[in-house]
Amino acid sequence: MDFFDKVGKVALGSRLRLMTASITDDATKIYELYGVDFMPKWFPVFYVLTEEREITITEIANEIGHSQPSVSKIVQEMITAGLVEENEKTNDKRRNIVVLTKEGLLLSQKIKLQCIDVEAAVESLIAESNHNLWAALEEWEFLLEQKSLFKRVNEHKKTRESQDVQIVEYEPKYQDAFRALNVEWISTYFEMEEADYKALDHPKEYILDKGGKIFVALYQNEPVGVCAMIKMKDENYDFELAKMAVSPKAQGKNIGWLLGQAIVESAKKQGAKKLYLESNTILKPAINLYHKLGFQKISGLATPYKRCNIQMELVL
Repeated sequence: MDFFDKVGKVALGSRLRLMTASITDDATKIYELYGVDFMPKWFPVFYVLTEEREITITEIANEIGHSQPSVSKIVQEMITAGLVEENEKTNDKRRNIVVLTKEGLLLSQKIKLQCIDVEAAVESLIAESNHNLWAALEEWEFLLEQKSLFKRVNEHKKTRESQDVQIVEYEPKYQDAFRALNVEWISTYFEMEEADYKALDHPKEYILDKGGKIFVALYQNEPVGVCAMIKMKDENYDFELAKMAVSPKAQGKNIGWLLGQAIVESAKKQGAKKLYLESNTILKPAINLYHKLGFQKISGLATPYKRCNIQMELVL
């Protein structure tokens, strides 16, 4: 086990496979001990069939959490071994019912006795251990069902990489990036409009000189994300969160979240009470981000954009 001590928890899958292989080897020996000619991988399907009820391959797969092709293959192997047969007596020809043969039923009686001893052996192992592996497996299965290991790793990847992202205030040297990043995403989904050109071609006059701000996300000193906070004339809102864009090559690093937080914190410092934004519902990641930031859907405000089909606000 020196390898696992050295590598640590990143080898979780390898360690579980090693334990599974060891237990499977012992399972084969246990079946031989009881004079049972049986493959360990058959057990979940076989056990369901011992309940002596009409059931299809698809229903078995759903019950034991295996794929339908996998169960179908196991059933065929057990048919070849003479333990299972297709039930031709059923009235519904559309349902492929499988049942145990007489030989399978006799074998099930031997396996029931074997299960008593296996259950006792596992209970004794649990009693000797400091941690109840069976209970831990149930807990891990539940937690992984709520959020998979892949999603958990992806979250930590984003968190780590976001630590290398620097959010800075706009300078004239970032104007090309501010324009290019926005043109890229707008042109991908929609068409550039007059209001876009005003903000992107003249950010100083249209945004900064009117009391707004622009933030730039730098990754490895390269501008990969931008977002603007535009002063609004509407008496109900202080600023509009607008022109958020993140380079496709830098997505997955929480850059949108960091830019959004920078806008929110800046607005709070300036005493703002409400933020406003416009978007389109086909931009699902963006909408999810806005909800995460605390924005809620509203309606009724006039908009200069044809592409706008959702309006949102954040009460600070």
